[in-house]
Amino acid sequence: MEAIPYKIRRSERARRVRVTVDASRGVEVVLPRRAAEREAAAAISELRPWIERRVAELERARVAVAARGNTVPYLGETLGLTAQAGRRRVRRRGDDLLVPAASGERVAALERWYRSAARREIAPRLERACALSGNEYTGLTIRGQRTRWASCSPTGAMSFNWRLMLAPVAVLEYVVWHEVCHLEVMDHSPRFWALLARRCPDYRKHARWLSRHGATLRL
Repeated sequence: MEAIPYKIRRSERARRVRVTVDASRGVEVVLPRRAAEREAAAAISELRPWIERRVAELERARVAVAARGNTVPYLGETLGLTAQAGRRRVRRRGDDLLVPAASGERVAALERWYRSAARREIAPRLERACALSGNEYTGLTIRGQRTRWASCSPTGAMSFNWRLMLAPVAVLEYVVWHEVCHLEVMDHSPRFWALLARRCPDYRKHARWLSRHGATLRL
């Protein structure tokens, strides 16, 4: 059986051994500061079936992203990329995005554009969902979380992942409703899911889409 390559990272905050698999870092084992390195090998062995499934999923996602060619998704639309020498910022023109010619600058500029677009798209949807449900939130932050699509703090502060702009609009709206429901029920108890079902009846379909295609939501 072929060995799984992995990296070890020590963490002062870690209380247990944790294994992560993502496109940029590969397989990583996070160890508490005092844990023996053999615990990393044990975790890899125990989680091997899950790791192999996750690696295969990421490879399928890599192929899907590469298949886009010179386009990017945006809330269900497909936008073409038009490179312009000397350009530093992304600007939309119809169904095209005008982007920097240098590939290294292009990805960073695209991320900045998507982050800005995320605030414009999410804020009014969040306002509307809160108005319909009679709730209030205290703030909105756009981030690039590695493991979460969104979160709601006990104080009502909302955080959304800019990569949701690469998903269909219905998926974004489901995530908004998911977090707004947390303003009333902070956990994932049966009461929470019943509330979400009333507010977003098709939430299961959108949650399945995000689970299956979430790894493709990258530039």
